[in-house]
Amino acid sequence: MTDRTPTPPSPLTLSSVLVANRGEIARRVFRTCRELGLATVAVHSDADADAPHVREADTAVRLPGDAPADTYLRGDLIVKAALAAGADAIHPGYGFLSENAAFAAAVTDAGLTWIGPPPAAIEAMASKTRAKELMAAAGVPLLDAVDPATATAADLPLLVKAASGGGGRGMRIVRELSALDGELTAARAEAAAAFGDGEVFAEPYVTGGRHIEVQILADAHGGVWTLGTRDCSLQRRHQKVIEEAPAPGLPDGLRTTLHEAAARAARAIGYRGAGTVEFLVSADGRAFFLEMNTRLQVEHPVTEEIYRLDLVALQLSVAEGRPLDAAPPLPRGHAVEARLYAEDPAAGWRPGTGKLHRLAVPGAVRLDSGVRDGSVITAHYDPMLAKVIAWAPTRAEAVRRLAHALERARIHGPVTNRDLLVRSLRHPAFTTTDGLDTGFYDRHLADLTGHDPAHEARARLAALAAALADAHGRSRFGGFRNLPSQPQVKRYEAGGETYEIRYRLVRGALHAEDFPGVRLLAQAADSVVLDVDGLRREFAVARYGDRVHVDTATGGHALTALPRFPDPADRTEPGSLLAPMPGTVVRLAPGLAEGDRVEAGAPLLWLEAMKMEHTVTAPAAGTLTSLPVRVGTQVEVGALLAVVSA
Repeated sequence: MTDRTPTPPSPLTLSSVLVANRGEIARRVFRTCRELGLATVAVHSDADADAPHVREADTAVRLPGDAPADTYLRGDLIVKAALAAGADAIHPGYGFLSENAAFAAAVTDAGLTWIGPPPAAIEAMASKTRAKELMAAAGVPLLDAVDPATATAADLPLLVKAASGGGGRGMRIVRELSALDGELTAARAEAAAAFGDGEVFAEPYVTGGRHIEVQILADAHGGVWTLGTRDCSLQRRHQKVIEEAPAPGLPDGLRTTLHEAAARAARAIGYRGAGTVEFLVSADGRAFFLEMNTRLQVEHPVTEEIYRLDLVALQLSVAEGRPLDAAPPLPRGHAVEARLYAEDPAAGWRPGTGKLHRLAVPGAVRLDSGVRDGSVITAHYDPMLAKVIAWAPTRAEAVRRLAHALERARIHGPVTNRDLLVRSLRHPAFTTTDGLDTGFYDRHLADLTGHDPAHEARARLAALAAALADAHGRSRFGGFRNLPSQPQVKRYEAGGETYEIRYRLVRGALHAEDFPGVRLLAQAADSVVLDVDGLRREFAVARYGDRVHVDTATGGHALTALPRFPDPADRTEPGSLLAPMPGTVVRLAPGLAEGDRVEAGAPLLWLEAMKMEHTVTAPAAGTLTSLPVRVGTQVEVGALLAVVSA
């Protein structure tokens, strides 16, 4: 295949940029625009009317509705918004319409500058099956496709993937031949719902493989930069959790192979702007092309940190027609990024919603966030709250700095994956890189989220501090009398454990049951200082209704204050399945109807929330006596989905 060197555009000077996106990436682009003296335009759904990216923009345009399909995926409305606001360029960010060739063409047809690759380059990579054909012709190494119709046990395990889209949607691992047909059906249904295209394909699933990618940047004058490698192997549900640059432990020869293959891929499709070529690297060091993301990646900050570059500024420069320098700067040091999600890893990655009262991350780290104190996390969008990025001269130092900052972060609101991130960063399989591959969480999730006696002991101390802070606060406002002869009792729940705290304060001295060796040093409504076996421990306490957040030097604890006696009204019919999160019912099990006999663990329906599908299964064998929901039903937390009676 011959290179498709693009025709250089006439030089231009941008003055105003609309970001066709929301949250963290919109704020990220606006930050660079402000530094360059460019006016900024935001678009927003009704749910995002008061979001940080809206407040920070010079101009904001409403997209009526809440659902992405009615707002951020309406390219026609976004182009009209840009024209109405006087913008002369559109930056798509990532996700939504960022890899939609028709939208890119509509932008340019409207006389606006598209800050991204040419529509033809996007179209070339839009279908993974078509992309693989193009890459094969360009000499880029590939995995051989497997025809599901003729697959045998010798082909297992297989990875079924959606031909369009990304983010892990429509992807299934098949380890047993008998499960192949069902997984193909499920993948097609999810792909059709997510991308409007139900095409899927199958290829070998490489056990123990690493997800390695190369950042590229190309101009309209034939210049192509390859900006090192990133390792994105730590993933949940095929979505990235921790990324780093450069990818550790790669032989120089393999790095050269990856860089050269990425450059060939870019030139083969006449690429322009920022993009990423993703590879799977097997345990024996062979590299295979996965896909090309024709946009800026979520994890671009780790590349920026080691090259000391602003990739958004370079995107804008390329869009204005300026050439890249002959070569990029040399990289230095190591950078690691952790994605802070509003989700519970121990509960099947169940997303969390509600008000984020506070987010503060200390230390010498970079925080790219789409939220602020007081933001409301809804089920409409991705659960990512922020990206925390640490740079240091060495990998070990960068990992330590990031874990330290996350551990001391104050995150008050929905449940997050913060503890999982800290434990992952300190896990020997990660720190030594001996177990750094896409199966990391398959092997270690139970240990990383399971019972930890040391953590439980710290949680009990946090509950004691919460009780003491609460008592001091009520005493200040006249709602509490300290009766030394009568023990005070407080109950809290955290992580499925209930902590009952019994204590007395006699002339300022603490007498707490089951806390030998603990002395009270200081007490206030928002802080408590304890002496624990001779060690001074400080606890910062913040209360929001019945939720109490206790932050310490060794991590934070989210507690729920419980009533002393349970409310008899808080009961549901036995066998009731309640919605664990707000979302939309997107599928029911084929033919499912009231009166059916179901087996324990059988999938009954699928909820979509925060761009992920969650399976609701029968809790036990029995009869489906109630099914009050249908496809398309929107539910809130605690809504009745079904009843299975024994």
